[in-house]
Amino acid sequence: MADKDNGPRKVTSFDVARVAGVSRAAVSRAFTPDASVSPKTREKVYQAAKELGYRVNYLARSLTNKRSDLVGLVAAGLDNPFRTMQIEHLARALLARNFRPILLPTSKEADTSAVIGQLLHYAVSGVIVTSDAPPTEICEQCAAEGVPIVLINKGEDIPFVDRIVSDDRAAGHLAADHLFESGVRAPAVMAAPVVSYTARRRSEAFLSRCRQLGLEARLIALQINDYQNGYSAAGDLETLGVDGVFCANDYMACGVVDRLMRDLGRQDTPPIRIVGHDDIPQASWAAYALTTIRQPCDLQADQTIDLLISRMAEPDMTARVEFTPVSLIKRRTA
Repeated sequence: MADKDNGPRKVTSFDVARVAGVSRAAVSRAFTPDASVSPKTREKVYQAAKELGYRVNYLARSLTNKRSDLVGLVAAGLDNPFRTMQIEHLARALLARNFRPILLPTSKEADTSAVIGQLLHYAVSGVIVTSDAPPTEICEQCAAEGVPIVLINKGEDIPFVDRIVSDDRAAGHLAADHLFESGVRAPAVMAAPVVSYTARRRSEAFLSRCRQLGLEARLIALQINDYQNGYSAAGDLETLGVDGVFCANDYMACGVVDRLMRDLGRQDTPPIRIVGHDDIPQASWAAYALTTIRQPCDLQADQTIDLLISRMAEPDMTARVEFTPVSLIKRRTA
């Protein structure tokens, strides 16, 4: 299959069909998920493709179908271990459903139009936007192009855009109840409620539940829900007289643990009770052994893709919101 002027000729589906002894249409069906083709034919096509070194050009196919099998994952805050864990589960779940994830990192400072351009350039079948990523302009532009979108842990109500939201009200109540049962009487919640929808909801639920329990809880407001802000703010906890703290996420809680242990030179447990949120892998490390609220990324990913697929099938449905349940994971810090 060489061309003396242009080098080796690119292997095509027609070549595969000839070697496999099947029609060109059978080759196409063999590489199309859920298409009607016998196992014997599919195996013959796969074997021929392997021998010839044939690969399906999904981007070229998208020009014909108007949509590719790609799904855009728009994410910010990738320094947070939870975001990495969340993206991994979403990517694996998409692959299991015969989609191909394309990750588009962004930030509040990024040029959103560039992200939109990349999404539309690849003719994506759908878009998933995680918390901390700027969604409004992305949603408006993609909706205009008829691209289904699902938001995760975001508060914006946008027509025809579905949302998956972790049960932050239950999380705040679980944290307050557990700290109270652990003997905490001067609790605080540490969060950046201005910039984060989930941090705001969790802190509001925590403060409300503390009032129901007869406790005067305080809000320690941060600029960002990250390790460094947690580490810095932890230096004031002793002065404030706080004996228990609920952190809006584990990333921040790890900073709190490290600061308290460093300042007091302790090797066992921090001097106050600490509860985090997310159950990132580091939360179970011996250095932290962090009591936390688990946000199940595997279930959340399945919920997200179920909504995305149903939105692809019925694009004019009313916008929907589904909640991901949470659970308390008890470890050494509380």
